[in-house]
Amino acid sequence: MRLALIAIGRLKDGPERELCERYRERGLALGRGLGLTGPDIVEIAESRGRRAEERKREEAASILAKAQPGLLIALDERGGALTSEAFAARLATARDAGTQAATFVIGGADGLDEALRRQAQLTLAFGALTLPHQIVRVLALEQLYRAMTIMAGHPYHRA
Repeated sequence: MRLALIAIGRLKDGPERELCERYRERGLALGRGLGLTGPDIVEIAESRGRRAEERKREEAASILAKAQPGLLIALDERGGALTSEAFAARLATARDAGTQAATFVIGGADGLDEALRRQAQLTLAFGALTLPHQIVRVLALEQLYRAMTIMAGHPYHRA
């Protein structure tokens, strides 16, 4: 199963990008033995629309154009919470069912379009707080790596 993270906005050089790359590289190495490829990171330019609803709609169309068929996971502050173990189990179940891809999406400054949120099979939040998109990207990649370590029985995750 191919893993991808699609995010609105470009992550500038700096500690956040370095941390993202560290978790992405760890995931690339560990995922091979688990039947997982990626995670790939796709950055999409922010919409230049005048109104927030227009920007969210345009960004959602761009996200969906890049997403591969499979499990669509929206990262949104209004989403639900899963334990790391439950998240790993959800990914493993999708992989074992032959799901082609699991795509994680992070919206722009205005958030995700409601229509895209409805299309997602899973909507997750990293807490009720509004977090900067750079931090959400780091958290998403770390949790992907953590899920892989759980699936592999690796000691990184200590329950």
